[in-house]
Amino acid sequence: MDNKLYVGNLSYSMRDDTLRQQFTAFGQVDSAKVMMERDSGRSKGFGFVEMSSPAEAQAAIQGMNGKQVDGRALTVNLARPMEPRGPREDGRSGGYNRNGGHGY
Repeated sequence: MDNKLYVGNLSYSMRDDTLRQQFTAFGQVDSAKVMMERDSGRSKGFGFVEMSSPAEAQAAIQGMNGKQVDGRALTVNLARPMEPRGPREDGRSGGYNRNGGHGY
């Protein structure tokens, strides 16, 4: 996990291949993914880049954090594990169906 990076403040026109190209100067990029809105297909303005080693990830953080790309200063840091979701707004917990799993 020390080689997976969070990249924030991306322009909405950024795509996976362009994101990958931005990080290749710092080492081998194993994956680059811009997160997209499911309904509209528009970028959410952040993504993840996985470098091949922790040393390359640190070099990418040093070189890319704060760098202007498409008129935006990028935020680049180590990605954190996704936190478990809490209760829904209606007070019920997610992921459990009280109707025996049938959804009705």
